[in-house]
Amino acid sequence: MRSRIGSFAITLATLALGALFIVAGANHFVHSNFYVRMVPDWLPAHAALVQVSGLAEILGGLGVLLPQTRRLAGLELIALLIAVFPANVEMALHPERFADIGSPAAFYVRLPLQLLLICWVWWACLRRR
Repeated sequence: MRSRIGSFAITLATLALGALFIVAGANHFVHSNFYVRMVPDWLPAHAALVQVSGLAEILGGLGVLLPQTRRLAGLELIALLIAVFPANVEMALHPERFADIGSPAAFYVRLPLQLLLICWVWWACLRRR
């Protein structure tokens, strides 16, 4: 009984993770202007970076759902989460540019959430079972 509950929890967490990244990636295309604002000024081609990161999130989310690609998708998503971290830092450092969507404190709270997402990806995709 205990292993069934554990297996169900792993399956549910994996499905939720895949769905999260698919929806978040699609959102890059639906609300691209929002994401373009987050890209730090020192990076080039803001719109292209938003599209590439959105596509990477969608593909990673789909990959999480398939056992054959789950490990590779997990590695890709962790790399992506690290790569987009400067956008979260940008929001925390320049909260006045994002006052329409949240408070300065909320933008700092987002920073450790990135680490929690990385842990979730590792747990669902990369850990030994």
